[in-house]
Amino acid sequence: MQRDLGSLPLAPALRARLVAAGFQTAQELLETGPCGLSKEIGISKEEALEALQVVRQECHGDAARTAGGSGATRKCTALELLEEEQAQGFIITFCSALDNILGGGVQLTKITEICGAPGVGKTQLCMQLAVDVQIPECFGGVAGEAVFIDTEGSFMVDRVVDIATACVQHCQLIAEAHREEDHLKALESFTLESILSHIYYFRCRDYIELLAQVYLLPDFLSEHSKVRLVVVDGIAFPFRHDFEDLSLRTRLLNGLAQQLIIIANDHKSAVVLTNQMTTRIGQSQSTLVPALGESWGHAATVRLIFHWDNSQRLATLYKSPSQKESTIPYRITSHGFRDVQPPAVTQNAEDTEMNPRKRPRREEEK
Repeated sequence: MQRDLGSLPLAPALRARLVAAGFQTAQELLETGPCGLSKEIGISKEEALEALQVVRQECHGDAARTAGGSGATRKCTALELLEEEQAQGFIITFCSALDNILGGGVQLTKITEICGAPGVGKTQLCMQLAVDVQIPECFGGVAGEAVFIDTEGSFMVDRVVDIATACVQHCQLIAEAHREEDHLKALESFTLESILSHIYYFRCRDYIELLAQVYLLPDFLSEHSKVRLVVVDGIAFPFRHDFEDLSLRTRLLNGLAQQLIIIANDHKSAVVLTNQMTTRIGQSQSTLVPALGESWGHAATVRLIFHWDNSQRLATLYKSPSQKESTIPYRITSHGFRDVQPPAVTQNAEDTEMNPRKRPRREEEK
């Protein structure tokens, strides 16, 4: 990061201001941050943030070229890519129907976007994943940790306690049924306190804080190498107001998407985003579509859309490179995100109205 300021692809006028303010290297710029840089050289926070994005991307490129030795792009075969893909784990959701349409769960190294109306269960699934990512490997988990970036203030720690308690109890039932030594040993450290202490929570109140947090995240992940899940709950919320320059918004979102892709790949983590829905007005009808426009739709590898059918919650796999489009029902229970239970099988319609503890009364007894 000791790259000279003059070699960075910045506008000449901006470079002149930086030099006049005494900045000489990329490291000095990054240490200052967007707010400090804005005050130092008299530019807006948006312009400062955009400049820091350029600097960080250039420095990341330098590091990658250094790691590659000759600077050539890493080459690999399709077979090697397939083997890497198959070696990556999944984070289960505790809803087997959703895991099935996703191909096993939420995949590491991929970006998964969950879109839906308020109250449909997007944050509930994110909190469920923040717990499930910590399930020990002997129980089929990835034994990781979670980063939860909250832009809407929807994170409820009491709810996480309920979900984590149910998850621990589920694993205890498995251990009691199988009586294997590794299960019993894993449960010694897989406790409610351990789960809560390995969910790293960040509250971002505007898009500047969100972008700064995401760009600083690689340093945090280097210090916490067990993190296998990064959640951004409310990617659209900070960007849907206070933006007169829509082209600037698009550039910032594109930079954010690129940074999240780098995080997912470099740190072998699943990145899960939630997005709001907005109304698209057509010539003959209006439809609900994910917010942030068509260009943002390319950011995620997998896109799920949660919606209602009367009182039933449904999840539709709208975009996936390897799975077909599917729709499944799900429910939110006191224990977390779960399958919809099939209706009980009964002998006849009359039996469904009976109390099983009572003897049915015959007509002549009435």
